[in-house]
Amino acid sequence: MKTPVAYLLAASLALAGSGAALAQTVVKIGHAGPLTGPIAHFGKDGEMGARLAIDDANAKGVSLGGQKVKFELVSEDDQGDPRTATTVAQRLTDLGVKGVVGHVTSGASIPASRVYEQAGVPVVTPSSTSPKLTRQGYKVTFRVIANDLQQGEAMAKYAADTLKAAKVAIIDDRTAYGQGLADAFADAAKQRGIQVVGREFTTDKSTDFLAILTKIKAKAPDAVFYGGMDAQAAPMLRQLRQLGSTATYLGGDGVCTGEMIKLAGNAMSDKVYCSQASLPPAKMPGGADFLTRFKQHYKADVLLYAPYSYDAATALIEAMKAADSSEPAKYLPALRKVSFKGVTGEIAFDQQGDIRNGGVSMHRFHDGKWTLAD
Repeated sequence: MKTPVAYLLAASLALAGSGAALAQTVVKIGHAGPLTGPIAHFGKDGEMGARLAIDDANAKGVSLGGQKVKFELVSEDDQGDPRTATTVAQRLTDLGVKGVVGHVTSGASIPASRVYEQAGVPVVTPSSTSPKLTRQGYKVTFRVIANDLQQGEAMAKYAADTLKAAKVAIIDDRTAYGQGLADAFADAAKQRGIQVVGREFTTDKSTDFLAILTKIKAKAPDAVFYGGMDAQAAPMLRQLRQLGSTATYLGGDGVCTGEMIKLAGNAMSDKVYCSQASLPPAKMPGGADFLTRFKQHYKADVLLYAPYSYDAATALIEAMKAADSSEPAKYLPALRKVSFKGVTGEIAFDQQGDIRNGGVSMHRFHDGKWTLAD
């Protein structure tokens, strides 16, 4: 016969065992991008995409090593600044994140990648397109979007074959992204017989471009290409038109945004084109469903990179599931071999960590919005 003390002890042990069975291990996944400053809209868009992927994984339920896990997003603001990015990368690794979605800009991703390499923490960028990022020989760096070499080539081909541009002027913001994209466009343009009549540069903080635009206007280019983000591209376009230039205006994915349309205002016309190192959401295999669910979840529209952030976070989670572990050293080999149908397309990486078969699309401003160019 059990004493009351024995009954209490047995009950306590049963409850303890039940609690252990129900307990969840928290697995932290980091997100890094600009959450303040002139390009904060890119960072917040990416953050929401990553968070939606984590919410979906938690809703489905994931177990690793026989233990139920709950994924938690730890988001940090790198302000799109290279120095801040390394501080953020160190903070995330110190917090024990098991993988990172980010950074948003190439200028932030490149210096931060060294921190992740030293810590052995995998990082998947949804939007950094500089070829340099994946050519450093690092084992933990991956990208789910096409790079600037592909984007520059596509824009140069379009400028030569469709727009019939004979002379172009090129401006960049001297960031890893902007200068890299401008260099890629310049090289591809020259190979296609387009004359580069001017090469100017500014910064990613500038707002007055009249001096360099006056020099460019004097050379009468058929098109002006800008390598940089919408925060500078929009006032640059306005000032170009104020000077009376009717040259076609070209930009990369940093220009292909709704914010560009808002900031440029009446300067926008059907002579403004941009490229995206991606397919438009409507052309993505899972795009339509993602756009609907994103809108329902956040009461906001996708800006640009959210689908890629979703796939970046999903790649980390799928690799963990394949390795049955959230420990970076154990799931990193699985990440290199990961292959699944993501929102943006088939997600699989080459030996350098670049996405296989990354797509590039051309867009034109028409009827108040960006439309897929012919």
